[in-house]
Amino acid sequence: MSALSAPEGIVRLDPKSLRIKRFSALTTMTLPLIGTAAAVYLLLTGQFTTTDVVLFFLFYGVHLGGVTIGLHRYLAHKAFRTSPWFQDVLMAAGSMAAQGPLLFWVATHRRHHRFADREGDPHSPNLHGTGFKARIRGLWYAHMPWMLSDESSKWSVYAPDLLRERRLILHHRLYPLWVTAGLVLPTAIGFAVGHTAMSALSALVFGGLARIFVANQAAWCVGSLCHAFGSRPFDNGDKSTNNWWVAVLTFGEGLQNNHHAFPGSYRHATRWWEPDLSGWMLTALGRLHIVWNLHEPSAARIARKRTGAQRVSP
Repeated sequence: MSALSAPEGIVRLDPKSLRIKRFSALTTMTLPLIGTAAAVYLLLTGQFTTTDVVLFFLFYGVHLGGVTIGLHRYLAHKAFRTSPWFQDVLMAAGSMAAQGPLLFWVATHRRHHRFADREGDPHSPNLHGTGFKARIRGLWYAHMPWMLSDESSKWSVYAPDLLRERRLILHHRLYPLWVTAGLVLPTAIGFAVGHTAMSALSALVFGGLARIFVANQAAWCVGSLCHAFGSRPFDNGDKSTNNWWVAVLTFGEGLQNNHHAFPGSYRHATRWWEPDLSGWMLTALGRLHIVWNLHEPSAARIARKRTGAQRVSP
């Protein structure tokens, strides 16, 4: 790989590394899509069980909880602290989401914050022109095709703190195992409940493949739709927005404008009624002393920044 002069910390992948990256990305995109098509068929033909539905929602919660609380608020932004055993739980759950190994995930996300909606942002929908077709092209690129780019975010620049943690490096290397576990576990539960090959297969389809597809489509909307459509209560110098329906589906991640205003906060909601399930869960975990040192801005700081945004609004 050869380093680019600017922006900082971006490298071009050599042909072999690029093939591996694209194969992994395409597999993550296509196999869950096939599984989702199978799930739709089973739903339409009535060939599903209550267990399948429960497994879908159960592992959807594990999937997004691992990403939003573990990879995002804990690893990428250091919004709270926790014990080694709960860190292990979060890293395993986040890796089951099949969004890439944790060093890749964190480095990409931190780079996004450094260059939000400017040249260097790995998945901004706002760098492809201003016309209608350019906007549509940008939204599509920011949703999925950015993962096929020949660029990579340099770990030593964007995640040097993680490179010093042996426990985290182990989880990074165990990524394929955790993704596999996220497929095997619902399959095993389905077989244990139904005692048939079909019960195991339908559990894999609903709790594994369809869950990955639906949860990741929702998560990828944060990088695409939440930098194009929604409200902007804070002036962050970028195009981040709050989109409530995305926030509901992603446990609060759709409150992207709030998050870009206060990236180190464990809560993305700045008002009690804003949908932030992960923030509510962390509050509860804090009261149970499972997590601690929960960072959040003061009410006065939030009010000052909100007032500043209103003053610069057109």
